[in-house]
This record gives sequence, structure tokens and C-alpha cells, in this order.
Amino acid sequence: MIIVTTESVPGKKVVDLKGFVKGSTVQSKHIGKDLLAGLKTIVGGEIKEYSEMMQEARQKAIGRMVEDAKSKGANAIICVRLETSSVMTNASEIIAYGTAVTVE
Repeated sequence: MIIVTTESVPGKKVVDLKGFVKGSTVQSKHIGKDLLAGLKTIVGGEIKEYSEMMQEARQKAIGRMVEDAKSKGANAIICVRLETSSVMTNASEIIAYGTAVTVE
């Protein structure tokens, strides 16, 4: 599956528009890692537990978007975007979306 943020795939021709596709997930870390992350805010620096959580969430959302595109017979997704929102304390939703197409 070709995934791009642009409106076209360089060197390829869009031959069929399959439509809007999306994938999402809501992720949170367990209480132990939340406590460690809370301590990290006191001394500063990257909170690796949350960086890892968000990376996992992005991969899941993109994977679900790809499955949606495959189910429509697409071999590429153009105009891909990622968005995030907080759904509760220490939990975030990641949404990946784009336009499924067939390219040659």
C-alpha cells in the first residue's frame, strides 16, 4: 500500500477513486507508567512512555486505515492526515484518514 500526504503519487497515475478511508484507536498507558511519567514532569525532559504510546497509536490507526482501503480495492492512499484528541485523562484518540485510490 502506497501512503502519501500529497494529492498524487509521483510517477504514478490515479486511475480510480475509491473514496474516504479512516482508522482510529484510543490509547492509554497503565497506572504504573502514568506514575513514572508524572514524576518525569517534575524534572523535565521527554516522557518516553507517552512518546511510545503515541507511536503505537499512530501505527494502529494507520494500519486500520490501510485495511479500510484494501477492503475497497485500493492500492494507495493519498492526502493522508493524522489527528489526535484527548478523550479522557491520560488517553488519546488518534485518527488517520485519507483518500483511497488505485494507481498505475
